[in-house]
Amino acid sequence: MQKETIKKAFLKSIPILCSYVFVSMAYGITMEEAGFAWYQSLLISLVVYTGAFQFVLVSFLSGGTSIITIAVTAFLMNSRQTFYSLTFVDEFKKMGKRLLYMIHTMTDETYAVNLSLMETGKEKEDMMFVIAFLSRCYWMAGTVAGGVLGQLIPIKLEGIDFCMTALFVIIFIDNWEKTKNHVPAVLGLIISMLCLIIAGARSFMLPSLILVSGVLLLMREKEAQS
Repeated sequence: MQKETIKKAFLKSIPILCSYVFVSMAYGITMEEAGFAWYQSLLISLVVYTGAFQFVLVSFLSGGTSIITIAVTAFLMNSRQTFYSLTFVDEFKKMGKRLLYMIHTMTDETYAVNLSLMETGKEKEDMMFVIAFLSRCYWMAGTVAGGVLGQLIPIKLEGIDFCMTALFVIIFIDNWEKTKNHVPAVLGLIISMLCLIIAGARSFMLPSLILVSGVLLLMREKEAQS
């Protein structure tokens, strides 16, 4: 892997760095306040590695929730990752031994940044791998820092997780400006808003992803036939 590729991947991962460090620190502090040591937070980040569910997991672990409940909740909360992976099936298949790692480290943020990559072939695959690796390091480092800070200084980080939302808004705008075809983005917004109105804030994510993915697959099939 060339140094230039690593450098470009790092620059692309900076928005994730800005998001992950603060959110994972908030997670580390939350775990510390719940009575867990920094190394326990690190272990969970290493194995689970899904920010939203990790925050939910804190209350589960504190309340002695059953393993079945934890497993079902994790599946429902992270089912969207299945749809994300469909976008990069071809690239992942070509990555050999890195395939399983790429699947495990696919997050909202890495997916969004990978979509913005203009490179192709081996260079794109290497950049995706480096972005995934760096992003995981950012999250684990922030987790440890949060756990340690939680023991030293009592600070409140309410609302800090909004930076993840801000990250997606910025990436959405960036992709909008770079592409001429805005149909997928508009369809995604319309379908998501309709599902939000019909299913509510807690349940709209999965049907939105199913409908958007289905519509886009049909559009791609029609384009291939024409």
